[in-house]
Amino acid sequence: MTKITSQNLLKHELIGLPVRVVHSTHLGYVGISGAVVNETQNLLLILHGGKPKNVPKKTSVFQFSLPDGALVEVDGVAIAKRPEDRIKKAAWRKS
Repeated sequence: MTKITSQNLLKHELIGLPVRVVHSTHLGYVGISGAVVNETQNLLLILHGGKPKNVPKKTSVFQFSLPDGALVEVDGVAIAKRPEDRIKKAAWRKS
């Protein structure tokens, strides 16, 4: 399996990665952090303080912590697809 980097993050599964909401049009979502426990076309489900929180992708900016310790900010619009379609389409692109 390919190592997750900032250049290929969109080609990988997001479930399990630590994430923090750094910006959102709804201020109530800003600051939510934890592990991604599920992903749909429009939402990331983040385990925050022991409780799952649904955060809309299109209106938020996320900061993912990669296994090597790097922090990567991703505009939710870039990941607002079904996970299987996002991974499949990104796999066709050459980095």
